[in-house]
Amino acid sequence: MELQPKQEGRTVILSPAGRIDHTHADAFKLALDPHLADCRKDGVPLVIDFSEVNYISSIGLRALMVAIKQVKAQGGRMVLAALQPLVLEVFTISRFDMLFEIFPDRAAAVSAVAA
Repeated sequence: MELQPKQEGRTVILSPAGRIDHTHADAFKLALDPHLADCRKDGVPLVIDFSEVNYISSIGLRALMVAIKQVKAQGGRMVLAALQPLVLEVFTISRFDMLFEIFPDRAAAVSAVAA
């Protein structure tokens, strides 16, 4: 899975697309892993822009949970932005909305982590 990294100031924005399900979750995790190492205290904050993700399954949620645990252990900051309604519903039902900072759009997320 291509995450199309972009730099905005100190912030790295990752933009996955499509489905993060049993077919694509491993590729998502592999693509995300190199960015997690730099997401530490005084490091690079990450924004994951979900505007092009139309579905996420439990295995996709697991990949994100492993990532946020690593980032928090390193003292870094990773936030999510622009979740489509179905994806946001999955996050709400699974209570993952309590685990992540979720912003309505990319600009709000970048502003929050830059502050």
